[in-house]
Amino acid sequence: MKTAICTQYGGPEMLQIINQKKPVPQKNEVLIKIIASSVTTADTMMRKGTPKFARLFLGFRKPKAAAMGTGFSGIIESIGSEVKSFNINDKVFGETGLSFGANSEYISIPENGLLIKKPTGISFEEAAPLCDGAVTSMNFLSQLINIKPGQHILINGASGSLGTAAIQIAKHFNATVTAVCSSVNTELVKSLGADFTIDYKKHDFTTNKNKYDVIYDTIGKSSYCECKSALKKRGVYLSPVLSLKLLLQILIPSKFSSKKAKFSATGMLPVKEQKPMLQNILHLMQKEKLATIIDRTYALENIKQAHQYVDTGRKKGNVVIVND
Repeated sequence: MKTAICTQYGGPEMLQIINQKKPVPQKNEVLIKIIASSVTTADTMMRKGTPKFARLFLGFRKPKAAAMGTGFSGIIESIGSEVKSFNINDKVFGETGLSFGANSEYISIPENGLLIKKPTGISFEEAAPLCDGAVTSMNFLSQLINIKPGQHILINGASGSLGTAAIQIAKHFNATVTAVCSSVNTELVKSLGADFTIDYKKHDFTTNKNKYDVIYDTIGKSSYCECKSALKKRGVYLSPVLSLKLLLQILIPSKFSSKKAKFSATGMLPVKEQKPMLQNILHLMQKEKLATIIDRTYALENIKQAHQYVDTGRKKGNVVIVND
């Protein structure tokens, strides 16, 4: 089988497509023929080994796990002897987490992993990225802060994977949304429900007169200190991109301010915590209140080009790898 690997930190040129033996599922595993998988900003950061302190976990000089990709969708080809929840030919999707390996033709994962049967009304391409952008934003908005009707949330990076999901989730909770993106993507974010937009190339949202209950920086381009003046009393700054500065601001909160900074490594949460959020997302999708935005699709053989495009920072929604 073909699979994408990265054995050295660096640019997209470090990616390779190699042939490996198809895995054989253990007694508690299912073997999945992958139809689609995702390429995320997090994937490109792991490929580059950034931020540098993350190498303490990913591998100091080179990646500990060479296999690439975490989000996937596909069809179960075979099952282990003790598997009870799934059957051969079930259409499924999920996330491999720190096991990686989703950018491949096949993958074998435990039955009790983050694996869910795919509803008929959702395509393989739409399902593959759900555990990244949509679950992360659901975690931040519904679990980390419990966003409430009437609150005003500013979403930085509103046209990306996390941002497009966050707009729709925030509107589901009847919040007011200000979306920060380029003017090219203004119509997209408005179509998803954004009440106001800010072109980051023309205006700095941290210096305008508006105050927000929540600032959700999906791309980690700002900082809590920069955004603090734009937060209301008891306002919260959120970012899924951890830095040493953000970590210190979380661990050492100011005694002189009611404003807070928060972070969560959504993909590291136990499966029992992620699955309910994923079920909520599927419920919203089936009610047509949330959609997966797909910008571009690539063949597995063209994964270098997919990473190159994500590296530009101009993707709208999600980038998906589609196998033949």
